[in-house]
This record gives sequence, C-alpha cells and structure tokens, in this order.
Amino acid sequence: MSNSDIILERMMSLHPKIIDLTLDRMVRLLDALGNPEKHLPPVIHLAGTNGKGSTQAMIRAGLEADGDRVHAYTSPHLARFHERIRLAGELISEEALSEILDECVVANDGTTITYFEITTCAALLAFSRTDAEYTLLETGLGGRLDATNVVEVPRLCVITPISIDHTQYLGETIEEIAAEKAGILKRGVYCVVGPQEDAALEVIEAQAAKTGASLLIHGQHWHVWEENGRLVYQDENGLLDLPLPNLIGAHQVQNAGAALAALRALGKSDAACEAAITTAKWPARLQRLRQGPLVQAAGQAELWLDGGHNPAAGQALVEALQRLPTRPTYLICGMLNTKDITGYLAPLAEISEALFGVSIEGEAATLEAAETVAAARSIGIESEESRSVADAINRITSKNPSARILICGSLYLAGRVLRENG
Repeated sequence: MSNSDIILERMMSLHPKIIDLTLDRMVRLLDALGNPEKHLPPVIHLAGTNGKGSTQAMIRAGLEADGDRVHAYTSPHLARFHERIRLAGELISEEALSEILDECVVANDGTTITYFEITTCAALLAFSRTDAEYTLLETGLGGRLDATNVVEVPRLCVITPISIDHTQYLGETIEEIAAEKAGILKRGVYCVVGPQEDAALEVIEAQAAKTGASLLIHGQHWHVWEENGRLVYQDENGLLDLPLPNLIGAHQVQNAGAALAALRALGKSDAACEAAITTAKWPARLQRLRQGPLVQAAGQAELWLDGGHNPAAGQALVEALQRLPTRPTYLICGMLNTKDITGYLAPLAEISEALFGVSIEGEAATLEAAETVAAARSIGIESEESRSVADAINRITSKNPSARILICGSLYLAGRVLRENG
C-alpha cells in the first residue's frame, strides 16, 4: 500500500456519510488552504448524467493538440486514485499526491468533511500551483451542491445528456435532476448543452434566464450527425467534416459534438477539433481489451469492458454493439445496489445470449451476484451466478469459444478488471 493510499484510507473516516451534498465544508477548507479555487487556470466545468468523462477527454485532446497545457479532474478512478488528478497533461505523481493530501488533512484539522470534498480540495490546490492554460473540472454528483462548484467565474460550462440516476440525492424526476445539474450555470458564462429531453432543456433554459448565463444548445446553435461513415458538425462558424470518434458508439458522436462546440467557443483550430475526436482516450467506455491474462483466458472470444450503469447507458451500449460485426454476446455483470439494475439491463436483453452475475469484490455497496441473476431472469435473460470475472470468462468460452463477452454494470467493476488484467 502506497503512502497516498494510507492517507486516502484515513480520509474515509472524516465523515460518516459517503455523500452529503452541501458546499459549507468545501468553503471552510478552501479558505484554510488560501482559496486555491481563485487561482486556477481558466476553468471548463462539466456536469451531466452520461458522457461527462468522454466529453472531457475529447476536449482535453483538442486543447493539447493546440499546444495547451491542461489540468483535468475526474471521478471515480478505475485502477489508481492518481487518475483523478492530471497536472498539465500528466497524472499526479505519488510524491506530489501524498504531499498535497497531507497538507489538506492538516488544514482540515480533524473537522467533518467527506472523502470527495477533501480530495477535490487537494486537486484544486495542486492545480493552483502548476502552470497551465486550462483546468477541466468534472462534477462528481449533480452540480449545484457538488464539491467542484466553487469556481465563481469559469471560462466555459458544459452540460452533457441528463437522465435518471442518483435519485436518492438529486430527485426523482428529470426536472429535479436537471435543476441540480444546471446549478453550475454562472452569469455571463457560456454553457454548451448536449442533447436533452425537452423537460430537462426547459429547466436549463429557465436557470440560464435566471442567472444570466448564455447557452449553446444542441439542435439550435450547433448540430452534429454521422453521414457516410464521417462525423459532420455545423454551427454559425461553418461546417466540419471529420472522421468518426475513436471512442466507439453512436452516443460518442453526440459527446464529440459537445466537445467540438466547446472547442469552437474557445476559438480553437480545425486541427484541434479533429484531434479531439481522433486521439481522445477514455478507458472502460466500450473498450476492447486486447492483451493481458483475461484476454488470454478468453482465447478466440472478444473481450469488451464498459462502466456505464444506468438505463441510458444500457441503451447506448445496445446501439453501439449492434453496429459491430455480429457475434453471440454474453454479459458478465456486476453493479452497485444503489443502481436501477432492471432499467439498465432491459435494453441489453434483446442482444444477450446469457448473463453471468458477479459481486464486486471489495465494494460494500455491491449488488450480490444472486440479486443480479434474479433481476436478469425477471426480464427474460438466461442467467447464472459466477464467483469471479475469470470464472465467468472460462464458462462462457467453454460454451462458445467465439463469443463476444461484455463485462459491464459499474466503473468499480471495470476498475477491478483493469487491475486484474494488468
């Protein structure tokens, strides 16, 4: 266990609840740290239910192609916490992370604070001390009361598609959830708005009118579509004819559109726009695994990994898989017990030969494998329990050596798979 792991484990005990939405504790600790949030390179703030990470990755790729140094903050991590904090293009080092976490623990002085809040403060402190041209901040949950929503005047905001998720914290309806996400809007700041349900868009537009924010809305101010195996983007500055995103799935065309709208709003070059969608990397978003012990165990079978975990993500997965060459598809699924598993699996039922349910090792909130199996069977997916991902791969390949195997249901499961697969 590294020094930073020890500190992070200690931080988990500073607040009895994992999630407790308020900005009071953030304001207090940031003040004790000298208000690093006021000394950041220009901030691009992203919120939304689906596509935040992919959109952020594309924006970062475009900015870096234009020669900009970019800080980036994202969550959760997959294999190591360091993935959450990227300083001027590089993952934060173990030494720098340990030092910055220690400094935050000392400044916090034992006061109640959540894990996400204190680690967000650490990221902001690191960003404030390293030169860069831009800072990309991805919300953890919601927007209005999210720990990242402490920057008074960002350079740009982005709201990716909003759907039902985290209802215990953000509200039961699309309108309530949209109101929380729209809490990142700031007076005089442009916000790129990705494709939205009408109900969500109405809430965002009302909040923009109330706060004096300016919107760049998909379908009004910018358009993106696939045509003849190419991506076409259009706004008032003209048309871009680009390759399809290297991130797989029709939904990535929409995410690419939001990234392109953001880059155009920042005055970036056409070359930067192309690089955004052709060079971005974002693990565990319909990622084909091509090497490692799990791939070797799969033999001739294809092995794919995806961390999506809500009904909209399930639908996007189906649409993406249906565009691949036909193969019998088997699911290895593990989820958290806070998620809508039947809503997630319902779209996948039409393309699945069978599902193998696994528990996510080391996660207190895991849905037990038996519950995953029961949910799958309730919507007509042939299903059985498996003791591990490796066990499930062996059982699938013994039935069908040329299967397409999709490991899915949770970023926490995806992280364990990436670690296990080296």
